[in-house]
This record gives sequence, structure tokens and C-alpha cells, in this order.
Amino acid sequence: MTSSGTWTDPENQEGKFAVGQSDCIFNSHSTMDENQDFGVSLSESKASYVLSNVAEVVERILTFVPTKYLLQIASVCRLWRNCACRVLRCPQQPSWASACGPSKTEAHALCSVLAEEVEKVFLLPKTVLAMVDSEVYSDDTYCYRQSKAKRSRHSLDTAEQLKLLFPKGCDILGITTPGIVLTPNGPCSIPPQEYQEGEAGFAVMFPGMEGVNIKPFHFCKKSNFPTALEEAGLVDNPELRVVLLFVYEAYTSGGVRFLNQILEPLAKSKALIAGGLVESVFSPPRQCCSQGTYGVVGLALSGPKVQGASVLLNQDISTPKAAEDTIRRLKAAKIPERNTLGFMFACVGRGRNYYNNQTNVEADAFRKVFPNTPLFGLFGNGEIGCDRIVKDDYTLCDNEVDGLQHEYTTVMSLVHLG
Repeated sequence: MTSSGTWTDPENQEGKFAVGQSDCIFNSHSTMDENQDFGVSLSESKASYVLSNVAEVVERILTFVPTKYLLQIASVCRLWRNCACRVLRCPQQPSWASACGPSKTEAHALCSVLAEEVEKVFLLPKTVLAMVDSEVYSDDTYCYRQSKAKRSRHSLDTAEQLKLLFPKGCDILGITTPGIVLTPNGPCSIPPQEYQEGEAGFAVMFPGMEGVNIKPFHFCKKSNFPTALEEAGLVDNPELRVVLLFVYEAYTSGGVRFLNQILEPLAKSKALIAGGLVESVFSPPRQCCSQGTYGVVGLALSGPKVQGASVLLNQDISTPKAAEDTIRRLKAAKIPERNTLGFMFACVGRGRNYYNNQTNVEADAFRKVFPNTPLFGLFGNGEIGCDRIVKDDYTLCDNEVDGLQHEYTTVMSLVHLG
């Protein structure tokens, strides 16, 4: 990746490559034919003939190329452009990057890891959910505690760094929270880890998917209810299936009433509601209200292909066996593991201290039940969710607004994207 994180060919700044559901547009400053001479050593070789004339071979080869480089390859010739377009139209699945341990740079460790991992992804990111620990932040001064000389990680610099790593127009939701739950980079079968101390973070990258609409939202006390809820697709939306929401500064004056304004209409919907109370939001930039005021951000997932299920590990669940038995109830939803993500939203009071100094209890229990589903989430200051299954045209279980807010619990969820 270049330092600017661009997703277009730096040698062809005038070129444009856009992929939609049914179109692929490429405008370049030069005109190229499928049989154009490539130069170099391929010009008169058999390889040159195959790569410039046999679309089936070229398309097969391009399926092994990460998306960022696929966009650059599309500028070589018309044949490669058309093949790249077909590859990008193939169904894409979410991907992720995660990091733990102290950063060697001014930026959070996640930013450094993302700069490398985004080179390898086989998707065109459209929406990104990023979470980092808040332990290294000072809520009053927004300075990095371990080195005051370093820049604030809570500043817009972090948001700008993430923005440069992804395509223009990609929606980035960035959250800081007391603890992080992540699946390490690599196969989804790698055991997820809980980090209640130290530096950690993850970024889940969602592509555009047919039958799935992911819409970010951001409300604060200045938002115009209920118009804002309707515009975000949270009310009067029969295709709404899952809502992931994160409330910041919830305990400031008026924060509780504000949260109830959000949850009351959602509790009456047929959607899966899950999330938690977090420390702060660093993306999108908070331009509507001042620092220290309450608000909520989240993702609304709509579409016929979206399914969801969640269970609540209440205060009585305090042993590994009880945790596993509760999580196993998610199996009743019969949600396919393929193209499914797990989300864990736990109270800061749970974790190691809650399980008699045993670490990673709930993440391990999830992996035992769902060995091939990656798990992500947070330890926060309150949990939002309930036992609920959202599948096809029905919702199993319904709750009033009071049944969605909890303390000393864990909301464990599955979100299937078709």
C-alpha cells in the first residue's frame, strides 16, 4: 500500500473504476485494445497470447489477486478490465484486521496493522466497524498516557488515518471502549481473545452485498426525532433485521432519557438489537455537538438475506459450563456459519474477575459452540440486547424497552449476511 492508501493506480490518476450491482465503468486517458502490445518480455510469448486473448484464464488468475491490486490491474487493457469487473461482481464476504500489544508508532496498533492487512483483502470495503481500547486515553486531556509527546489518539488524526486506508466514500464507524474482544488475523477458526487490559483493536470490513443494506447512523441531543430515526431506516422499515448501536456519554445529564428515545421504537420492531455503552466515538467526527455530550452511533442492517440471533448471559451465569450452555441456545436459530459474524457485548465487571480469575471464558465458550465463526466485541459500561431470533419473516421473542438495558451481563449475537 502506498502511504496515501489510495485504491486507484497511482500511475493513472485520471482513471476511474466503479463497480455496482450491474455495471462496471472505466474511463482512462488512454485507449487500449484487448490485443494491445504489452511490451516487456510478454509481447511475443505464449503467455502474452493467453493473457491478452483468453478471458477464462485471465479471470481465473485475477480471483487470486487482492482487491486493491485488482483495481490497478484493471487499467492494463480492456480484457483485464472486463475480467476484473466480473471478479468484483462475485459475492464478497466480510473480512477483518485485528491488533494487540503496544504500538511502535504514534498511531494505535490497529492503524499499523490495517496498513498491511488491507493489502490482502479480497473485498471492496463499503462499511467499516472499528473498535479500539480506551485504556490509553485520558478522558480529560485526550492525551496518550504512556507518552505525552505523542499525538492524541482521540483526535481527528486517528479518523483521518483510517480514512486514508479505505476507498473514498467508505463509511467508517470508530469507537473506543474499556475492553476489546477480537479474532486474530488469519483463518476464522483461530480462537477469539478477550482483552480487558492493554492495547487492542479490530476493524471489520463489510463489502457491498446483494440483499444486504448496511447503513451507519449517528444521533445526538440535537437530532430531530423521530425524523432522524426514519431517515436511518430504524422505524417504518419492514426489512430491518439487525441494529448494532453504541451509546457514548450515556451517564451525562439527559443521557438516559436520550437512550430511551432510541430504544423505545426499536424494542417494538422485529429487529435484533445489540450493543453497549462505550467511552467515545472518533469516527465519524463529532461536528454536531461539543465534546462531553451524549450520543449514539451504529449500523442498521436491512435486507432479506440478513438473519440474526442473540442470547443474554445474565448475572447468574458465572461458570464456564453455564456460559457454554447459554451460548449453545443460539444453535436453535439454525443460522449458517458461513458468512456469519459473532458479536459479544459484555460488562466491564465480567471477564476474568467474574469467573474466579479464569480468562477468556465466554470467548472460549463461543468458539466451542461456533468453531468457524469469528467473534468481535467489547467490554463496556452497560449492555443492550435480549434473547431474540430474527429469521426470514418472523421474530422469536419480544421485549419492552426496559428489557433491552442491562448491567453485569453479556449479549452474545450472531449476524448472518446471506
